[in-house]
Amino acid sequence: MTEFRDVRVFDGVAPTLSPPTTVTVTGGLISQVGGRSEADAIPSRTGDEPSGGTTAPSGAADRRHDGHRVVTVVDGGGRVLMPGLIDAHWHAMMAAVPLPVLATADSGYLQLVAGREAERTLLRGFTTVRDAGGPVFALKRAIDEGIVTGPRVYPSGAFISQTAGHGDFRSLLEVPREPGAPLTMVERTGTAAIADGVDAVLRATREQLMRGASQIKVMAGGGVASPYDPIDVTQYTFAELAAAVEAAGHWGTYVMVHAYTPASVQQAIRAGVRCVEHGHLLDDETAALMAERGVWWSMQPFLDDTDAIPIPDPAGRAKQLAVTDGTETAYRLARKHGVRLAWGTDTLFDAALATRQGAQLAKLGRWFSPAEVLRMATSENAALLAMSGPRDPYPAPLGVVRAGAYADLLLVDGDPLADLSVLADPGNLRVIMKDGVAVRNTLP
Repeated sequence: MTEFRDVRVFDGVAPTLSPPTTVTVTGGLISQVGGRSEADAIPSRTGDEPSGGTTAPSGAADRRHDGHRVVTVVDGGGRVLMPGLIDAHWHAMMAAVPLPVLATADSGYLQLVAGREAERTLLRGFTTVRDAGGPVFALKRAIDEGIVTGPRVYPSGAFISQTAGHGDFRSLLEVPREPGAPLTMVERTGTAAIADGVDAVLRATREQLMRGASQIKVMAGGGVASPYDPIDVTQYTFAELAAAVEAAGHWGTYVMVHAYTPASVQQAIRAGVRCVEHGHLLDDETAALMAERGVWWSMQPFLDDTDAIPIPDPAGRAKQLAVTDGTETAYRLARKHGVRLAWGTDTLFDAALATRQGAQLAKLGRWFSPAEVLRMATSENAALLAMSGPRDPYPAPLGVVRAGAYADLLLVDGDPLADLSVLADPGNLRVIMKDGVAVRNTLP
């Protein structure tokens, strides 16, 4: 059992901090917020101290025994206690590896790099990620079993792409695909599944569900990093998208789509897709439709700045600029129509950019209040993840500080409700707890 004393709580929902209080963690769950301190009820072991025992110095941890339990008391010293952060669009296998390495390296090497990056992700305060495509099932299992350290992972598995779609990275020498030809490397590693036609899409969707996907990722429109598809193209037919939605629905979960344009998003919505990734080129009509249908908009604060993913190809760079030019309008439309927003980074191919998860979150202060940003990266992102329903690998509440929720917590120097930039520096995260275990504690 752990008790955080003298902490001001951001609970993931309310726009203000609580008065100084105590939060109790038992096992992997939050057992109490406020109320009588458990440690105060444990008698002193020496018998000549007051019944409450000694008070730990500010910031320190004190351990008390009641014969059955050890109670660790952490004096927060008035710091902010908040839920662990959630990145709703992360690629664990691709975030920190350059694209040429990703395309040629042994899969074992890539898994080892991803394991190291998973630990670094957690130590940046991100206790949960929704992986938006890639072979992460083994990594997720290793994290859940405690073999490696990392965040909770909601895996999509291989992203499903049509031929010449955003997930088709084959060489032109590999086209046309001959009947019975072996799968390409990206398909063999589980990075992408190239599927054309309703039957092939059904098979690819079911294969990801078989492997443990909590949701399905489909490429429904043109992309930036992919070499063959212009940004304006709509990918897949209505029937193909509807097949993926139906197959996922039979397993109680949902489809998320990569798409930027009104045409691609509107087709996806008509097919029953529940979440749109990106959408930076949308218009008034499409944003209104998303709000009307209750479709989530998972957007990234893409700007042409130091956090932009390096795109050396001139055609790809032109597509990237079209996307970054649309970011301001996209956030304005989302606010205007009240579309339910999620947030993620979608960092790719650059280890230095991967370290800037917190800085990317703080960047949202350009469009939202700190309270709105923090709510988006905690309880709102958690609500999106919970749409996995029976496929949700972590069924207790995430993204909130309340009794019964997972004990994924951050003890923060500074007040993120007043200054989001405190989350840009992981050094301000004095305690990082996941599942009731402190993976970092830098208190004196």
